[in-house]
Amino acid sequence: MYQASFEKSPDFEGVFWMGVKTTGIFCRPTCTARKPKPENVEFFDSTKEAILKGYRPCKVCKPLENPDETPSGIQKVMDELAGDPGLKFRDYDLVQRGLEPASVRRWFLKHHGMTFHAFQRMFKINSAFKKLRQGEPVLDVAMDNGYESLSGFSDSFRNVFGVSPKNSKLEKIVDLKRIETPLGTMIACANENGICMLEFSDRKALPTELKEISKYFNANIIQGENPHFKTLQKELAEYFDGKRLHFSVPLAPVGTEFQKKVWEILRTIPYGTTRSYQQQADILGNPKAVRAVANANGLNKISIIIPCHRVIGTNGTLTGYGGGIWRKQKLLELEKAILF
Repeated sequence: MYQASFEKSPDFEGVFWMGVKTTGIFCRPTCTARKPKPENVEFFDSTKEAILKGYRPCKVCKPLENPDETPSGIQKVMDELAGDPGLKFRDYDLVQRGLEPASVRRWFLKHHGMTFHAFQRMFKINSAFKKLRQGEPVLDVAMDNGYESLSGFSDSFRNVFGVSPKNSKLEKIVDLKRIETPLGTMIACANENGICMLEFSDRKALPTELKEISKYFNANIIQGENPHFKTLQKELAEYFDGKRLHFSVPLAPVGTEFQKKVWEILRTIPYGTTRSYQQQADILGNPKAVRAVANANGLNKISIIIPCHRVIGTNGTLTGYGGGIWRKQKLLELEKAILF
């Protein structure tokens, strides 16, 4: 653990925290502050343990914060926008809510790849698209979503979909939303049939997965609300509170027929238990398909609900996990899984 902290290894984020006896401060493994001598440190499995031992959180690495978590002020603005897509927040409105427009802009550029004002436009287009699909008149939709003119609405719509609002019947969208969890921020995607992605925001393969989803459904992925997100958030909260053993939210997984069969087998692994890749292959009816099964597990885009974290090595070791081995360990600890 000392070596990991010396190297500032991100692989150990969430696995342990290091307390420095000479300063009374505890840090993340990735803290950029100067590393103390080995004899002057001790390690903890949780921030709670460090605090109970009398340590204070480091002001440099801020171990009590999730670095990707949506700030509360920004979350409130996003909730307002979700409740009424017709709202238009200007810099003045952000200042009135105690937010610095430049800081908000940087946060959205970093976490959404666009400015806050561009995010608002995309959110409005998402809402407008759904109303058009329900048969509402184009002019009414434009006015309800805060557009001052029909031409302005048409231009914005065409920039996203490449067609005018009147010719959008064949277009499709997949909704995207950030969800905060005790193990970090997750990115969820859903269409009308169910959840098609639930991944931790720091997963390296995330951009590739989003492209695959867009191509699979021949759809634009746009920030927006979806009825399945409400169910998902409720059930995730219950799961992390230890009050939910099974998920009922509908799924719309993206993959080949073989991959979907493997994922269905994953969903049969009971809460609090584990299986090996070999056992998965045996259940599939092809004992020699261990490598193919392992590969399919790695391509699962719906974490936790399709529980690939419950699959471990035949020798009982925690094998690879897209969200990080430390998260796999935490999920199994949450479920009090019986490791064999």
